[in-house]
Amino acid sequence: MSKQIIDKAEDNLLHTYNRFQLVLDHGDGVNLYDDEGKEYLDFYSGIGVYALGHNVKEFNDAVKAQIDKIVHVSNLYYSKPLAEAAEKLVKASGLCKAFFTNSGAEAVEGALKAALKYAYNKDGCNDHEIIAMNHSFHGRTCGALAVTGKAAYREAFEPLISKVNFAEMNNLGSVTELVNDKTCAIILETVQGEGGIYPADKEFLEGIYKICQDKDILLILDEIQCGMGRTGSYYAWQQYDVKPDIMTTAKALGNGIPVGAFVLNDKVAKASLVAGDHGTTYGGNPLACAAVSKVFDLFEEKNIIAHVNEISPYFEEKLDELVEKHASVISRRGKGLMQGLELAVKPGQVVNKGIDNGLLMLTAGENVLRLLPPLVIERCDIDKMCGILDKILCEEDQCLE
Repeated sequence: MSKQIIDKAEDNLLHTYNRFQLVLDHGDGVNLYDDEGKEYLDFYSGIGVYALGHNVKEFNDAVKAQIDKIVHVSNLYYSKPLAEAAEKLVKASGLCKAFFTNSGAEAVEGALKAALKYAYNKDGCNDHEIIAMNHSFHGRTCGALAVTGKAAYREAFEPLISKVNFAEMNNLGSVTELVNDKTCAIILETVQGEGGIYPADKEFLEGIYKICQDKDILLILDEIQCGMGRTGSYYAWQQYDVKPDIMTTAKALGNGIPVGAFVLNDKVAKASLVAGDHGTTYGGNPLACAAVSKVFDLFEEKNIIAHVNEISPYFEEKLDELVEKHASVISRRGKGLMQGLELAVKPGQVVNKGIDNGLLMLTAGENVLRLLPPLVIERCDIDKMCGILDKILCEEDQCLE
């Protein structure tokens, strides 16, 4: 059956993904199952999406109940889920106004438009510049791609939006050198994900914040992957002495239901986008917003962030043991339940062996094994994961001898 499904997909889908030869059928908690019933321990959570785990009854019931009411009304009308989701997102972020999108890339697009409009309203010019980070990833649409710091992703699609200058993550001097009178925004991931799991250093992020404050440059923090509790706070930037002017969020925001958002502080909300400047047909629909609202409720009811802070040290400890034991592992880095192991071997082959052994993982950057488990994992899940990974890494060690 798996081969038939894969063949049918390949016959009809544009080949923009090199998919694993695996047909996933259903999930429960921290486990996924393929169409033949094989169980896999999920340490990738749909690329950081399934924060609450799979098949959560309270979440499913809330989404099903909304389907029976209304799924779509367009943004010409209000809905109760929209109002409730916006209130909860604004409260969690500590910012002022939210705009719901269908994806993280759309959230970045909106954030960039808001920054450019804010700058245009200040001086009437449309030649402003943006500073982004090398090795960053913000999405595949043209605006998001323009600030994504990997040339190979951009080259075939240039020219893209505005002038974008790229600095080095955690090198404040490289940012300072690029700042000029035309700089309207600095955008970065608080923890780089796709680029290799690089958290922003405290001095670096707080230094950028000061530059932005002093020069009225907008700070845009991309929390699409590292946000929603993954690093031990609703948003990773909340662990620094900073506050963004604009923040993007998605992935775990809807626990599997496609939804994203950008959130603005009061200053930018009052002086950027107005009616007619931005829009979306499906963004903020009642179904997606019912999911968002329930996610925030369950985060509070289940004390998800407290659990992340409780379980993370054990996760880091067990990963550090693998670093110490295996020649094929160079180092560990990350925050909370967003962790990466830098390898001396190809991470792709480790991921493939993980699938063979019932463990789902990701890669990041050139040589990093990325681990993004559901936020509800327990010590027994970490032990099981480390047991499987230990076996795989032993084999990799032998290849280095």
